[in-house]
Amino acid sequence: MSKKIPKTLQELNLVDRFLFDEAMEIPRVYETVVEILLEKELHFLDEVQTEKELRVSPGLRSIRLDVVSMDEYREIYYTEMQKENTYNLPKRSRYYQGQLDVSLLSPGEVDFNRLNDTCMILVAPFDIFGKGLYRYTFEGRCLECPELSIGDGATRIFINTKGTNREAFSKEFLDFMEYITNSTDEVADNSDSERIRFIHTSVQAIRQAEQMGVKYMQKWEERVYDRLEGREEGRAEGRAEGRAEGHSCGTAVTLVKNVQNLMKNLNISLEEACAAVEVTTAQYQESCELAERLSPHH
Repeated sequence: MSKKIPKTLQELNLVDRFLFDEAMEIPRVYETVVEILLEKELHFLDEVQTEKELRVSPGLRSIRLDVVSMDEYREIYYTEMQKENTYNLPKRSRYYQGQLDVSLLSPGEVDFNRLNDTCMILVAPFDIFGKGLYRYTFEGRCLECPELSIGDGATRIFINTKGTNREAFSKEFLDFMEYITNSTDEVADNSDSERIRFIHTSVQAIRQAEQMGVKYMQKWEERVYDRLEGREEGRAEGRAEGRAEGHSCGTAVTLVKNVQNLMKNLNISLEEACAAVEVTTAQYQESCELAERLSPHH
């Protein structure tokens, strides 16, 4: 992994998580952003939490919520900026919804109607569903009776900044779609929206604050060290397991799992993962074929 910082703080756009999280910590900015995304008036309570971690049990996977706040009707809004397509976002949103729901009831609470309504918003500069829409809104609907909603108070919304159905949205919404990925003076000034210019003023203040520059550097360094440390641990474990197992049938399965886990957990290429466990890509492919042939389901 390169140690070169890809962007300076001044070059970040709202689509970049650091700038997004810092801007959304300002309650009025977060409220304004959600109002534009949903095209409705809201009134949030003052508290905004960013990078909130939830773990319902020590043995379960934790989740980190980008930005969370609550409106005057106690509906909870969770918003996440997702710059890269990980091809698991619908399932991930389901897991996040479950974790969030579990955290909303106190131990011993028997009345499930006390669950807050929730609105989960994921913003991305790509089209997850491939239908060309700027906004996809999901609620529980009955297949046999489509006009019937389950009414459980859970809504999941996916925003695609690259949508094509412009006629369905206001100019302010469309201007904001451009601003998310190109958060510049020019884009803000060319918009007629006072709300977008207000957001841009806050973004500029963050970019120019000296302490934010230090915080950005620290965040970047932490991620570099975490990933490098994780890779070294993964390589050591992979080498140890690979050498101990040899190339038997059992090893084929182990090798395939090790390589795939390294690729997934460390976000590295097949070539890098194979090098970490000291095998060639050809040996990996042979192990895949062997594991498949000897699978009990084959």
